[in-house]
Amino acid sequence: MKPKWRFRLLRISFGLNDEYMENVYEQFFFLQYSGGWSFTEAYNLPIGLRRWFAKRLVKQINDENEAMKNASNNSGKSQTLTRYNQPKR
Repeated sequence: MKPKWRFRLLRISFGLNDEYMENVYEQFFFLQYSGGWSFTEAYNLPIGLRRWFAKRLVKQINDENEAMKNASNNSGKSQTLTRYNQPKR
């Protein structure tokens, strides 16, 4: 005897896929590594707030890198200018 299916639709999983979960774990790692968060703190954040903190941390790191880059470019120019502008003895 052939079993009868109750539903005619195919079974669909409504769970989270592997790509989504990998993205979540990347956010956890980033918040732990760069932000000093514990796993429990990052895990217990609401999704929207966790995403905001991750994006804001990326912006902060990029701003700091840009400032260091500008400072190193400006310090190299100022050292060159002061070396050639010194009075001759």
